[in-house]
Amino acid sequence: MSPRSANTPAGTGRLKYGISVPPHGDYGDPKLLAQLAREAEDAHWDGFFLWDHLLFMRGFDGPVVDPWISLAAVATATRRITFGTMVTPLARRRPWKVAKEAATLDRLSDGRFILGVGLGYPRDSEFEDFGEDGDERVRADKLDEALDIIVGLWSGEPFSYKGRHFQVAECTFLPRPVQRPRIPIWVGGYWPNRRPFRRAARWDGVLPGRLSLERRKKWEPTMIPTQTYADIVSYVEEHRTADSPYDFAIGGYTDGDGGDADQARVSAYADTGLTWWFENLHGFRGSLEQTRERIRLGPPRINR
Repeated sequence: MSPRSANTPAGTGRLKYGISVPPHGDYGDPKLLAQLAREAEDAHWDGFFLWDHLLFMRGFDGPVVDPWISLAAVATATRRITFGTMVTPLARRRPWKVAKEAATLDRLSDGRFILGVGLGYPRDSEFEDFGEDGDERVRADKLDEALDIIVGLWSGEPFSYKGRHFQVAECTFLPRPVQRPRIPIWVGGYWPNRRPFRRAARWDGVLPGRLSLERRKKWEPTMIPTQTYADIVSYVEEHRTADSPYDFAIGGYTDGDGGDADQARVSAYADTGLTWWFENLHGFRGSLEQTRERIRLGPPRINR
């Protein structure tokens, strides 16, 4: 695999490093999440992102806290770090409520919020158990309509919308978000499904996921192979029509010791066009204190 050429339009400059944590289980405490974000900022991470779940999975009996209210605590506990959702299933939200909440978080943080969106998972415990339609095509259509509405409302100009799933009578949402032209929108999806990545190409970033049978059964730390990630980057770039900066993110696993293994792993993805490396901190990586120690060790910065 060869490195991307220097004149490739995607990307936002230097590689950035974030933390990805679930707001449930050992992490199901908004005060703790705010503390972890502050610790991440002190350790020079660039981002702190939360999963967005209601119950996580059927059979899970641990605490699950609201990520959006938790992110308000993160915003006030930090000064520099970027933060957001990874990802919010817009099909089970009202887009006008998300637009207002996102603009408020962006103002609360002086423009540090990123909105990560996707279809959501699992379909049973996150949708059907609450009477929501779990059909993937329906959720995808709702996601596309919701994104159009959110961006329209962020404009601060008179806006109306009439879609199959959502309707908005003419109104004006103020105040606008701090960031211009809008809050960045990153779109998640599972490769090799193509529609999520065509959708992602229309926005500001992509968050590919890997959901294998092995992972569903064992929850082992697996990653998208670098060649597959390179294919994703190429596919998204082929479908982009704008020349604005674009972010390619991935969730991964490093030891934090600065050793050759960490360097080689992150460098391989950087060569494909990666702009954000997210360290996945979940229960299967050890105790809460062990994951906090991983935060304190800092990002797996590559020597370039």
